[in-house]
Amino acid sequence: MKKISKIINKCQFSNKKDLIRVLSLGFLPGVNQMQKVGSYKNFEYFFPTNLVYSPSSKLFQIDNIVDKKILFPKSYPYTSSTTKILRENFEDLYHETHNLIKLEKKDLVVDIGSNDGNLLKRFKDCKILGVTPEKIGYKAIKEGVPTIINYFDRQVVNKIIKKIGKAKVITATNVFAHIDKIDELIRNILKLMKPDGVFVSESHYFLSLVETLQYDTIYHEHLRYYTVTSLKNIFNKYGLKIIKVKNIKTHGGSIRVYATKNKAFEVHKSVKIALKKEKKYLSKKNLNLFKSKVLKSKIDLLEIIKKIKYKNHNIFAVGAPSRATTLVNYVGINEEMVDYICEIKGSHKIGHYLPGTKIPIMPEEFIFKKKPQYLLLLSWHISKELIKNLKSKGYKGKFIIPLPKIKIC
Repeated sequence: MKKISKIINKCQFSNKKDLIRVLSLGFLPGVNQMQKVGSYKNFEYFFPTNLVYSPSSKLFQIDNIVDKKILFPKSYPYTSSTTKILRENFEDLYHETHNLIKLEKKDLVVDIGSNDGNLLKRFKDCKILGVTPEKIGYKAIKEGVPTIINYFDRQVVNKIIKKIGKAKVITATNVFAHIDKIDELIRNILKLMKPDGVFVSESHYFLSLVETLQYDTIYHEHLRYYTVTSLKNIFNKYGLKIIKVKNIKTHGGSIRVYATKNKAFEVHKSVKIALKKEKKYLSKKNLNLFKSKVLKSKIDLLEIIKKIKYKNHNIFAVGAPSRATTLVNYVGINEEMVDYICEIKGSHKIGHYLPGTKIPIMPEEFIFKKKPQYLLLLSWHISKELIKNLKSKGYKGKFIIPLPKIKIC
């Protein structure tokens, strides 16, 4: 039988055996293992989930690499255009990149992990090309975004250079931490990028993860959790310098980083500010405190659910992002605690169980039809938007916001 995951005892970047465990979330399923409601397979894959730290590279990472065919199945359900905050973020990225680089019509912009083309649609005043292994890429093609349906590897890079040429800008939004073999990935990026080109990455920011207790963003898709410090160490090896960083709101707290080999670019003050803050904040004491808070959060949420269920009240959940799988499985929530998870109309996840559970994902209309007393917001990072929307549609019950601090409103 083919091995579907491997535990690693070396840093993904430095290759040194210096990994220190920061947090263990036990065994979690792949966040995209979506079984249809009514199906009862006799097995589901669960994998150990540990967050570790390498002092040599300053990189936070997962110590278990799962086969990408399990992590990103052919039925991969994620689409980037469905979230307002992402659409607004990509609009901001477009304008900021244009202001920084002064792109021309002839310049090529390549997006790694381009999904449905949401970002590249903004760059239509340049030559554009998406690269994604997902079938959602065909949607992008239909909507006028040229896309290669494949993984971003050396063969794809050679094909792009031969047919189109090298890129002035390469973007990787919420994928730069997902791809195994970081050395190979960066070398492919550098081969495709012009000498004066710029690489723009957006990733979950580890500082935000700790500050707002986002343990639910820890799952096997996310192989690495970056800081500006770790990115600086990584990029230095390849002659890249970070010229600007920006904290952004996507995924509950991410960081946008611009890197280049072009010496003409000055380093923005945001880089120095971030490095100084990280040096002060990422201490052993703060990491141990983070670990303790995660455990307390789990216990507190179970206690609230217990009190509600003792009153024979119903709880539905709202939102089934990947992070919901981590939270629900780590806390130990099942279908006897939460009846349904509701998603907006059009979601590919409707009609499936949340991975690791038998909690069905159903249309949002179920909320107004069944009228549960409580809604658990699993997409808690956009809770204000969700609460406002659901109240405007007539929901009169209470909301449970699980993180960063549990509250009922």
